[in-house]
Amino acid sequence: MISFEDFKKVDIAVGQILSAEKIPETDKLLKLSVDLGETQPRQIVSGISIHFPDCAVLVGKKCMFVANLEPRIIRGVESQGMILAVSGGDGKFSLLSPNDEIIAGTRAQ
Repeated sequence: MISFEDFKKVDIAVGQILSAEKIPETDKLLKLSVDLGETQPRQIVSGISIHFPDCAVLVGKKCMFVANLEPRIIRGVESQGMILAVSGGDGKFSLLSPNDEIIAGTRAQ
């Protein structure tokens, strides 16, 4: 369990995926360029490629991201956030997505 005060520290934002590409020599990693409403796009590495064999389907999609994680190097590539998704034991998978009218950069309240 975490306290409500700890939860309030998490910066959850709407991001629009600008590009997506498989990271060579990995089974599940994608490198995403994401518009979080900032001056420059963020680079985010995520292990979701097994769910998106054609990662081009992600381009233009709006999803929810954690925007205030410390940058981390994953297989030699810097990741500046985390995409939010859910999966069940039955193999079903879904990215968390806002309504279409919500703009990139909108923060969860």
